[in-house]
Amino acid sequence: MVVRRRTALRRDIAAAWVALLTVVCVVVGPGTAAHAAGPPPIDAPAAVLVEPATGDIVYQRGANDRRSIASTTKLMTALVALDKLNLKDVLSQVPYNPAGAESLAGLRTGDRMTVADFLRGLLLPSGNDAAQTLAVRTAGSRKAFVKLMNERAKKIGLKNTHFATPVGLDEPGNYSSASDLAALVLVLRTSSFFRETTNRPDAYLKVRGGRTIHVINRNRLIRKAGFVNGAKTGHTSGAGYCLVGSATRDGVTVVSVVLGTGSEESRDRNSLRLLRYGLQRYRVVTAVKQGESLAETAVKYRDGQSLELVASRSVKRTARRDEQLTTRLIGVPKEIEGPLAKGTRLGTILVRQRGKTVDRIALVAARDVPAATATERLSDYGRRPETLLLFAAFVGGSLLLVLLRRRSHRGGSVTGRDSPEIA
Repeated sequence: MVVRRRTALRRDIAAAWVALLTVVCVVVGPGTAAHAAGPPPIDAPAAVLVEPATGDIVYQRGANDRRSIASTTKLMTALVALDKLNLKDVLSQVPYNPAGAESLAGLRTGDRMTVADFLRGLLLPSGNDAAQTLAVRTAGSRKAFVKLMNERAKKIGLKNTHFATPVGLDEPGNYSSASDLAALVLVLRTSSFFRETTNRPDAYLKVRGGRTIHVINRNRLIRKAGFVNGAKTGHTSGAGYCLVGSATRDGVTVVSVVLGTGSEESRDRNSLRLLRYGLQRYRVVTAVKQGESLAETAVKYRDGQSLELVASRSVKRTARRDEQLTTRLIGVPKEIEGPLAKGTRLGTILVRQRGKTVDRIALVAARDVPAATATERLSDYGRRPETLLLFAAFVGGSLLLVLLRRRSHRGGSVTGRDSPEIA
């Protein structure tokens, strides 16, 4: 029996929020970025472009329309398998009888490979034989696996998706939308295995017993454009040509979905236009640098000395090219007293984007502050205004007392001289 484990994809809540934000955020209009022209011409009947870090839907056309999705169905097949199986487990190929010209990984009944290689056979050549084995070995039957697929879709929050097959051939009740597929691939991209696999031009599947199968990635953009790094193609007569794509450049990642084009050329052309358009509209902004001096506070008992307060770490955020991030400091003391260690938290930096706080960073002491010596304390007391006032009051009072005593002494002498003499 296959050993099951929790993978990184078990971060359901975080991943689902990322996915849902992608679907429900307000569309960014073409005039938002000063450096980017309007959206490119797209002739696919359904398409969407998202920037996941901000949740922006950069472009959409028929994005929520329910459509046949061909082998992009296998994205959910992969997700369920990654949820349930261990990549190092070994599975044996179940019987699979392709109907006509189907995409296959070249597996034979009884072939034994790791789950990782079955997934590579699923995602790169889009092998229906690999999909069948992953479904049966995960859930016991194809029907039971499809149930898991629909449960997972509901858990992610896909509103316009229903699965009837783990393979992706045209079947009634197997459909999704461009927006839902974008949300699905964002969850998958939390897996380093998925990111690495779908960014490969090819792979060698190692069958136990010595046979090796060379498989080619059907996503031609992986070889054509260096910035493209995923994710899954699909094609049937009912769905047309489909591609869920991703691209990264200079730290910015965007995800595109193109459904229902009439040819591979049209699919690739539309996908490249969307991906390039998204990458040119965004940049990575360093809002705060680690060690950057952002404030000062006075050091008690040390006249004129201050302590620099610096950022404890750097903060980088993806933003539109015309967008500025702001920072705000809270909780900064007016004065501190040693001893105090370097790195002690003395405030908080709020990083704000689009009117919302998107990160909080500790504001810390840039150096050690030793305890003040007795001499420094006395010297400080001597410089303080209240000490000077007390000293002035003391001196003034003393002078007044001396004057009063002198006047009293003079008054006594005069009285003696004026008194009558008694003999």
